[in-house]
Amino acid sequence: MVVPILTPRIKRRTVGLVDGLGDDIPPLLKRLYAARGVETAAAVDYRLARLAPHTSLGGIDAAADLLADTLEAQRPILIVGDFDTDGATSSALAVRALRALGAAEVGYLVPNRFEYGYGLTPEIAALAIAREPALVVTVDNGIANHAGVAALRERGIDVLVTDHHLPGETLPNANVIVNPNVPGDAFPSKALAGVGVMFYVLIALRGRLRERGWFAGRGMAEPALADWLDLVALGTVADMVPLDDNNRILVEQGLRRMRAGRCTAGIAALAQVGGRELARLTPADLGFAIAPRLNAAGRLDDMSVGIECLLTDDADRALALAAQLDALNRERREIEAGMRAEALALTEPLIAGMDGARAAGLCLFEESWHQGVIGLVAGRVKDHAHRPVVAFARADEATLKGSARSVPGLNIRDVLAAVDAHRPGLLQKFGGHAMAAGLTLAAADLDAFAAAFDAEVRRALGGEEPVKQVLTDGELTPDELTLEVAELLRSAGPWGQGFPEPLFDGEFGIAATRVVGERHLRLRVRVSDVAPPLDAIAFNIDESAITGCERIRLVYRPDVNVWRGESRLQLVVEHLEPILARRP
Repeated sequence: MVVPILTPRIKRRTVGLVDGLGDDIPPLLKRLYAARGVETAAAVDYRLARLAPHTSLGGIDAAADLLADTLEAQRPILIVGDFDTDGATSSALAVRALRALGAAEVGYLVPNRFEYGYGLTPEIAALAIAREPALVVTVDNGIANHAGVAALRERGIDVLVTDHHLPGETLPNANVIVNPNVPGDAFPSKALAGVGVMFYVLIALRGRLRERGWFAGRGMAEPALADWLDLVALGTVADMVPLDDNNRILVEQGLRRMRAGRCTAGIAALAQVGGRELARLTPADLGFAIAPRLNAAGRLDDMSVGIECLLTDDADRALALAAQLDALNRERREIEAGMRAEALALTEPLIAGMDGARAAGLCLFEESWHQGVIGLVAGRVKDHAHRPVVAFARADEATLKGSARSVPGLNIRDVLAAVDAHRPGLLQKFGGHAMAAGLTLAAADLDAFAAAFDAEVRRALGGEEPVKQVLTDGELTPDELTLEVAELLRSAGPWGQGFPEPLFDGEFGIAATRVVGERHLRLRVRVSDVAPPLDAIAFNIDESAITGCERIRLVYRPDVNVWRGESRLQLVVEHLEPILARRP
């Protein structure tokens, strides 16, 4: 077991008095909601009617007109997606909905990561041109693809860019751009995922078609776009965008449909192969069981497999495709395990300062690393070292592809932009979010980039050493350590990025321990001498971490463990510290 370099500081969230939550919300939830900035009951009212209006999203009217004109002329549409779960769900949503709205011909094209890289590149534009569409719609990409957009426009092909990534200094010359993060856009939720942007475009399109008499003239029933909120929820959670008020509505509504069995056959199949019960799905299940299996297709093979899984309505075919994705995911885990061990070995001397000053930003590279897995490795090392990390793999003999992950409080895309500003030409291209980004670099420039990246991270941090904190919601009383409270917390979300699932901390006596699955520690702990012991599980924790201890401090979340039809309270341990050594 690798011992974390930084021992986390346990810090409790501060909670002020909030009077606007009403009397219907239990006191514990009031405390948790208040700590997350919720001041009124409306903020946890997840009815679809509370979604931010689509009319406030920039470019939405022009997008609706362009799409409606294309449908009325019965011209072919091509969706160009991305090779992650947000891109796959965006592509599936666009294809499904446009077909249901009456489009004559809708196809999709998703880049192979290893041949073409990310987004609407000139190479992908050439493939699109060969398909002879009248309109290309990008989903979850396009805002940085000036050359690809220009190539399409030169051939007389209309382009609608729908994206959520941060734009550069200039925008591509598309017919229409819909992106809440374009400067000056008035849409209140800047955190929409790519699939959320596409959902809003479809809402606007349906309204425009209704105005034009499209449905009445053809005797068509208007499709219920909410039926595909399962796709929106999956893509939103998987892309780890902040769950602001608007995104929580989208996610909660999608989860409700999944739990009721009203989801696409592909999501149902992916839940099945992932060992998850539809009726009890949580955002964590989407993020840790379903999304990784979809992502595995884009990481190791071709995301078309994942998109086809989300497009089919045949349950047997969906299950066969889900099994194929599950096999890819097992292969991905094996590759990742080896790369992670190598990356952590590279990290130790950088953090310890063996070769000079302790690194503030980490750049890691091994010749054998797999390009599709470096993002996962960067995330693992970031969690371990609590520093921003860029992991690189070789794209070809002269070029490296990098995947960056950041820590709270440090915008990684801004750091890359600063590197680009201070060292023009060093980065061939880059783009992304505050917490995750990608870049391309000449292999010969790796050392220069590592130095520039470390310098910009130091500048962004003001010279301060990164501090790893575990934020908790304080203690639960013995009376609150119950199955009923665990069920209450499970249903009180959706929890996720920017709206974190509640964590609590407290001291416990150790009643019993045993290792399960070789790497996990199952405990029986006592909150007091008179209370019955509670079940707890700590993943990837060696038993030696508490050898000789009779008391421990835990950071945990109460969870519901269902085994053979019986539900029991279980504490899922996120962090533990020994308190008192045993007496000799």
